[in-house]
Amino acid sequence: MKPPAPETFEGQILALLPSLRRYSRSLTRSDSDGEDLLQDCVEKVLARRAQWRGLNLRGWVLTIMTNLYRNQRRTVARRDLVDIDGAVDVAAPETSTDPLERSRLEDALNGLSEDHRAVLMLVVIEGYTYQEVAGMLDIPSGTVMSRLSRARQQLAEHMKSDNVITLRRPK
Repeated sequence: MKPPAPETFEGQILALLPSLRRYSRSLTRSDSDGEDLLQDCVEKVLARRAQWRGLNLRGWVLTIMTNLYRNQRRTVARRDLVDIDGAVDVAAPETSTDPLERSRLEDALNGLSEDHRAVLMLVVIEGYTYQEVAGMLDIPSGTVMSRLSRARQQLAEHMKSDNVITLRRPK
């Protein structure tokens, strides 16, 4: 099957997949849940293609993904959760070149609230402006700036507090 032309709607969505995948995984904190969110988002985008007004496709799609994630979180909060002891098959975590550093970073990111993590990922990783993020998340741009500042501060404190060895000699 021939891939869609880059100038078509489908081609533009295809080009967005890497950033959509990063954002979905950052929201869900899970590769498998992130993939599910990504698929739900792409399905919804394609089904609602007629609603797109031709401006900022990436922002429109990320707004849909954010709203899908929020709706899923509300649904999960209403359901009973399975206890960890009830889980039969648990996948082993991926190893990296420095598992301690990766683990510390994951802990730091997972320690952020959903709102702080979403703003951090959209501004720092995806490169959106404060005004674009404010529009996507339907919050004032000042709130975007304060959430980003707090998220960066919390990450720095978490990463600094877990150091086993001090990085500087005492004076």
